[in-house]
Amino acid sequence: MSPGDEQGYTETGHTRTRLPDPDPYGGAPRRPHRSSSRSLVTVVGVVVLLIAAIAFANRGGEGGGDGAPAKDNEPKSAPTAATGTRPVTTKTGTIPTGYPHTEQGAQSAAANYAVALGSAEMFNRAGRDSILRTIITPSRVASSEAAFDKAYTPAFSKSLGLNDDGTAPQGYTFVSRTSPIGTKVTESTDDSATVEVWCSGLLGLAGDKSTNPVTNSWFTITMKLEWAAGDWKISTHSQKDGPAPVPGDDRASSADEMSKAVDEYGGFTYAR
Repeated sequence: MSPGDEQGYTETGHTRTRLPDPDPYGGAPRRPHRSSSRSLVTVVGVVVLLIAAIAFANRGGEGGGDGAPAKDNEPKSAPTAATGTRPVTTKTGTIPTGYPHTEQGAQSAAANYAVALGSAEMFNRAGRDSILRTIITPSRVASSEAAFDKAYTPAFSKSLGLNDDGTAPQGYTFVSRTSPIGTKVTESTDDSATVEVWCSGLLGLAGDKSTNPVTNSWFTITMKLEWAAGDWKISTHSQKDGPAPVPGDDRASSADEMSKAVDEYGGFTYAR
Protein backbone atom coordinates (compact mmCIF):
# COMPACT_ATOMS: atom_id res chain seq x y z
CA MET A 1 0.00 0.00 0.00
CA SER A 2 -0.21 3.34 4.51
CA PRO A 3 1.83 6.20 5.80
CA GLY A 4 4.41 14.01 6.57
CA ASP A 5 6.80 11.23 5.76
CA GLU A 6 8.24 10.66 9.17
CA GLN A 7 5.02 10.70 11.16
CA GLY A 8 2.52 7.86 10.87
CA TYR A 9 4.46 6.55 7.91
CA THR A 10 4.11 2.99 6.72
CA GLU A 11 5.38 1.42 3.54
CA THR A 12 3.02 -1.54 3.83
CA GLY A 13 -0.22 0.30 4.19
CA HIS A 14 -1.10 -1.92 7.14
CA THR A 15 -2.24 0.62 9.67
CA ARG A 16 -5.39 -0.97 11.04
CA THR A 17 -7.09 1.20 13.65
CA ARG A 18 -10.77 0.88 12.81
CA LEU A 19 -12.32 -2.37 13.94
CA PRO A 20 -15.85 -3.42 12.91
CA ASP A 21 -18.44 -4.13 15.58
CA PRO A 22 -19.76 -7.53 14.40
CA ASP A 23 -17.95 -10.70 15.48
CA PRO A 24 -16.05 -11.69 12.30
CA TYR A 25 -16.68 -15.41 12.73
CA GLY A 26 -19.59 -15.80 15.09
CA GLY A 27 -22.20 -13.70 13.36
CA ALA A 28 -23.18 -11.98 16.61
CA PRO A 29 -24.30 -8.33 16.43
CA ARG A 30 -21.20 -7.13 18.33
CA ARG A 31 -17.77 -8.62 18.99
CA PRO A 32 -17.09 -9.58 22.63
CA HIS A 33 -15.03 -6.96 24.46
CA ARG A 34 -12.05 -9.24 25.15
CA SER A 35 -11.64 -10.15 21.46
CA SER A 36 -11.87 -6.50 20.44
CA SER A 37 -9.25 -5.51 23.00
CA ARG A 38 -6.88 -8.23 21.84
CA SER A 39 -7.23 -7.10 18.21
CA LEU A 40 -6.68 -3.48 19.21
CA VAL A 41 -3.47 -4.38 21.06
CA THR A 42 -2.22 -6.19 17.97
CA VAL A 43 -3.08 -3.23 15.74
CA VAL A 44 -1.24 -0.80 18.01
CA GLY A 45 1.83 -3.04 17.94
CA VAL A 46 1.77 -3.12 14.13
CA VAL A 47 1.50 0.65 13.91
CA VAL A 48 4.37 1.30 16.35
CA LEU A 49 6.74 -1.06 14.54
CA LEU A 50 5.97 0.24 11.07
CA ILE A 51 6.18 3.90 12.03
CA ALA A 52 9.71 3.26 13.26
CA ALA A 53 10.62 1.38 10.09
CA ILE A 54 9.33 4.00 7.71
CA ALA A 55 10.83 6.90 9.64
CA PHE A 56 14.19 5.20 9.16
CA ALA A 57 13.62 4.57 5.47
CA ASN A 58 12.55 8.18 4.86
CA ARG A 59 15.28 9.78 6.94
CA GLY A 60 16.67 12.72 5.06
CA GLY A 61 13.86 12.65 2.48
CA GLU A 62 11.52 15.42 1.52
CA GLY A 63 8.05 15.81 2.97
CA GLY A 64 5.43 13.65 1.31
CA GLY A 65 2.28 15.24 2.65
CA ASP A 66 -0.16 17.41 0.72
CA GLY A 67 1.66 19.91 -1.47
CA ALA A 68 0.53 22.95 -3.44
CA PRO A 69 0.33 22.60 -7.21
CA ALA A 70 2.90 24.52 -9.19
CA LYS A 71 0.47 27.16 -10.46
CA ASP A 72 -2.07 27.61 -7.64
CA ASN A 73 -2.73 26.85 -3.99
CA GLU A 74 -5.44 24.25 -4.36
CA PRO A 75 -5.15 20.53 -5.20
CA LYS A 76 -6.12 19.72 -8.75
CA SER A 77 -9.63 18.40 -9.11
CA ALA A 78 -10.10 15.05 -10.81
CA PRO A 79 -13.27 13.30 -12.00
CA THR A 80 -14.15 10.04 -10.30
CA ALA A 81 -14.63 8.29 -13.63
CA ALA A 82 -11.68 6.40 -15.12
CA THR A 83 -9.93 7.99 -18.11
CA GLY A 84 -10.38 4.85 -20.19
CA THR A 85 -6.69 4.77 -21.06
CA ARG A 86 -4.98 1.46 -20.43
CA PRO A 87 -2.25 2.05 -17.82
CA VAL A 88 0.35 -0.57 -18.79
CA THR A 89 0.95 -3.60 -20.97
CA THR A 90 3.81 -5.11 -18.98
CA LYS A 91 4.54 -6.24 -15.45
CA THR A 92 7.47 -7.16 -13.22
CA GLY A 93 6.57 -10.32 -11.36
CA THR A 94 2.95 -9.70 -10.40
CA ILE A 95 3.23 -5.89 -10.27
CA PRO A 96 2.14 -3.78 -13.26
CA THR A 97 5.05 -1.62 -14.49
CA GLY A 98 5.98 0.52 -17.47
CA TYR A 99 3.67 3.50 -16.90
CA PRO A 100 3.36 6.49 -19.24
CA HIS A 101 5.50 9.52 -18.38
CA THR A 102 2.34 11.52 -17.63
CA GLU A 103 0.30 12.65 -14.64
CA GLN A 104 -2.23 9.93 -15.37
CA GLY A 105 0.57 7.37 -15.49
CA ALA A 106 1.73 8.51 -12.05
CA GLN A 107 -1.77 8.04 -10.62
CA SER A 108 -2.07 4.56 -12.11
CA ALA A 109 1.35 3.65 -10.71
CA ALA A 110 0.44 4.93 -7.24
CA ALA A 111 -2.76 2.88 -7.17
CA ASN A 112 -1.02 -0.34 -8.19
CA TYR A 113 1.91 0.27 -5.85
CA ALA A 114 -0.54 0.70 -2.96
CA VAL A 115 -1.84 -2.79 -3.72
CA ALA A 116 1.68 -4.22 -3.70
CA LEU A 117 2.61 -2.52 -0.42
CA GLY A 118 -0.54 -3.84 1.21
CA SER A 119 -0.10 -7.44 0.08
CA ALA A 120 0.62 -10.54 2.16
CA GLU A 121 3.92 -10.95 0.27
CA MET A 122 5.29 -7.96 2.18
CA PHE A 123 5.45 -10.11 5.33
CA ASN A 124 7.92 -12.56 3.79
CA ARG A 125 11.47 -11.28 3.26
CA ALA A 126 11.99 -12.63 -0.25
CA GLY A 127 8.61 -11.37 -1.42
CA ARG A 128 9.10 -8.02 0.31
CA ASP A 129 12.53 -7.40 -1.22
CA SER A 130 11.18 -8.23 -4.68
CA ILE A 131 8.34 -5.73 -4.25
CA LEU A 132 10.59 -2.96 -2.96
CA ARG A 133 13.10 -3.40 -5.79
CA THR A 134 10.24 -3.05 -8.27
CA ILE A 135 8.40 0.00 -6.91
CA ILE A 136 10.95 2.03 -4.90
CA THR A 137 13.29 4.49 -6.59
CA PRO A 138 16.73 2.82 -6.94
CA SER A 139 18.52 5.21 -4.58
CA ARG A 140 16.18 4.28 -1.71
CA VAL A 141 15.84 0.52 -2.15
CA ALA A 142 18.66 -0.41 0.25
CA SER A 143 17.40 1.83 3.07
CA SER A 144 13.85 0.57 2.59
CA GLU A 145 14.93 -3.06 2.74
CA ALA A 146 16.95 -2.42 5.90
CA ALA A 147 14.07 -0.60 7.57
CA PHE A 148 11.56 -3.35 6.88
CA ASP A 149 13.97 -6.07 7.95
CA LYS A 150 14.16 -4.35 11.34
CA ALA A 151 10.37 -4.13 11.57
CA TYR A 152 9.37 -7.57 10.27
CA THR A 153 10.93 -9.64 13.02
CA PRO A 154 9.81 -13.10 14.22
CA ALA A 155 8.18 -11.36 17.20
CA PHE A 156 6.24 -9.10 14.86
CA SER A 157 5.02 -12.10 12.84
CA LYS A 158 3.94 -13.90 16.00
CA SER A 159 1.93 -10.87 17.11
CA LEU A 160 -0.22 -11.42 14.02
CA GLY A 161 -0.44 -15.18 14.58
CA LEU A 162 2.03 -15.96 11.77
CA ASN A 163 5.07 -18.21 11.64
CA ASP A 164 8.50 -16.64 12.14
CA ASP A 165 8.96 -16.25 8.37
CA GLY A 166 5.67 -14.39 7.93
CA THR A 167 3.67 -17.33 6.56
CA ALA A 168 0.37 -18.56 7.94
CA PRO A 169 0.25 -21.62 10.22
CA GLN A 170 -1.20 -24.80 8.75
CA GLY A 171 -4.98 -24.62 8.61
CA TYR A 172 -5.08 -20.81 8.51
CA THR A 173 -5.16 -18.22 5.73
CA PHE A 174 -3.34 -14.90 6.15
CA VAL A 175 -5.29 -12.03 4.60
CA SER A 176 -3.62 -8.75 3.70
CA ARG A 177 -5.15 -6.82 0.82
CA THR A 178 -5.41 -3.17 -0.14
CA SER A 179 -8.01 -1.90 -2.60
CA PRO A 180 -7.63 1.62 -4.03
CA ILE A 181 -10.88 3.60 -4.13
CA GLY A 182 -9.52 6.64 -5.96
CA THR A 183 -6.46 8.80 -6.61
CA LYS A 184 -5.69 12.53 -6.52
CA VAL A 185 -2.63 14.53 -7.64
CA THR A 186 -1.69 17.33 -5.24
CA GLU A 187 1.59 18.38 -6.88
CA SER A 188 3.37 17.58 -10.11
CA THR A 189 6.27 18.50 -12.37
CA ASP A 190 7.61 16.84 -15.49
CA ASP A 191 9.54 14.23 -13.49
CA SER A 192 7.77 14.08 -10.12
CA ALA A 193 4.26 13.80 -8.71
CA THR A 194 2.65 13.65 -5.31
CA VAL A 195 -0.38 11.35 -5.43
CA GLU A 196 -2.91 10.52 -2.74
CA VAL A 197 -4.53 7.07 -2.91
CA TRP A 198 -7.71 6.51 -0.89
CA CYS A 199 -7.84 2.84 0.12
CA SER A 200 -9.78 0.17 1.92
CA GLY A 201 -7.79 -2.68 3.45
CA LEU A 202 -8.17 -6.13 4.98
CA LEU A 203 -5.77 -7.61 7.54
CA GLY A 204 -5.96 -10.68 9.74
CA LEU A 205 -5.73 -14.43 10.06
CA ALA A 206 -8.70 -16.48 8.89
CA GLY A 207 -9.22 -19.68 10.86
CA ASP A 208 -11.68 -21.20 13.32
CA LYS A 209 -9.44 -20.52 16.33
CA SER A 210 -7.81 -17.31 15.13
CA THR A 211 -7.28 -14.65 17.79
CA ASN A 212 -6.58 -12.06 15.06
CA PRO A 213 -9.62 -12.29 12.76
CA VAL A 214 -9.73 -10.37 9.49
CA THR A 215 -10.74 -6.73 9.98
CA ASN A 216 -11.35 -3.84 7.60
CA SER A 217 -9.89 -0.33 7.67
CA TRP A 218 -9.88 2.84 5.58
CA PHE A 219 -6.83 5.00 4.99
CA THR A 220 -5.13 7.35 2.54
CA ILE A 221 -1.57 6.79 1.30
CA THR A 222 0.36 9.81 0.01
CA MET A 223 3.13 8.86 -2.38
CA LYS A 224 5.84 11.09 -3.77
CA LEU A 225 6.83 9.56 -7.09
CA GLU A 226 9.77 10.36 -9.34
CA TRP A 227 10.55 9.34 -12.89
CA ALA A 228 13.52 6.98 -12.61
CA ALA A 229 14.83 4.04 -14.64
CA GLY A 230 12.17 4.68 -17.28
CA ASP A 231 9.19 4.38 -14.93
CA TRP A 232 7.41 5.99 -12.00
CA LYS A 233 8.97 4.95 -8.67
CA ILE A 234 8.23 5.78 -5.04
CA SER A 235 10.70 8.07 -3.30
CA THR A 236 8.71 8.52 -0.08
CA HIS A 237 5.20 7.78 1.13
CA SER A 238 3.04 8.32 4.19
CA GLN A 239 -0.31 7.15 5.50
CA LYS A 240 -3.20 8.60 7.48
CA ASP A 241 -6.55 7.20 8.62
CA GLY A 242 -9.77 7.67 6.64
CA PRO A 243 -11.91 8.92 5.10
CA ALA A 244 -14.00 6.09 6.56
CA PRO A 245 -17.71 5.49 5.92
CA VAL A 246 -20.20 4.54 8.63
CA PRO A 247 -20.05 0.73 9.09
CA GLY A 248 -22.96 -1.09 7.53
CA ASP A 249 -25.09 -3.92 8.91
CA ASP A 250 -23.47 -6.68 6.86
CA ARG A 251 -23.19 -10.09 8.48
CA ALA A 252 -19.56 -10.98 9.09
CA SER A 253 -18.44 -14.03 7.11
CA SER A 254 -17.18 -17.24 8.66
CA ALA A 255 -13.49 -18.11 8.67
CA ASP A 256 -14.09 -20.67 5.90
CA GLU A 257 -15.92 -18.15 3.72
CA MET A 258 -13.13 -15.61 4.17
CA SER A 259 -10.41 -18.14 3.32
CA LYS A 260 -12.22 -19.24 0.17
CA ALA A 261 -12.76 -15.64 -0.92
CA VAL A 262 -9.04 -14.87 -0.65
CA ASP A 263 -8.12 -18.00 -2.61
CA GLU A 264 -10.78 -17.64 -5.30
CA TYR A 265 -10.98 -13.90 -6.01
CA GLY A 266 -8.08 -12.39 -7.92
CA GLY A 267 -6.92 -8.78 -8.01
CA PHE A 268 -6.93 -6.07 -10.65
CA THR A 269 -4.61 -3.74 -12.52
CA TYR A 270 -5.75 -0.25 -11.55
CA ALA A 271 -5.93 2.60 -14.05
CA ARG A 272 -6.65 6.29 -13.77
